[in-house]
Amino acid sequence: MIVTRAISVTNFLVASSALCFQVFVLYPWHKELDAGFEDLKKEHLKVLNAVGSSISEQQRATFSEKFNDLKRQSASRWWWS
Repeated sequence: MIVTRAISVTNFLVASSALCFQVFVLYPWHKELDAGFEDLKKEHLKVLNAVGSSISEQQRATFSEKFNDLKRQSASRWWWS
């Protein structure tokens, strides 16, 4: 009976500490990362717009063709390749 009680209390302590870690460490860190990714996305779009307006149609067509080739190659691969 004492062993069972000790296991139950240990389980409660481990679960409580894991929950506290998630609530007080991981969740705020997740929010910080989300904000950073949003800033990165805005900066990326700004750079794409700046680069997109300065390249020629031929370069744009070449990039588009290479991108489609990469998409086809990745679609033909299986997950372990």
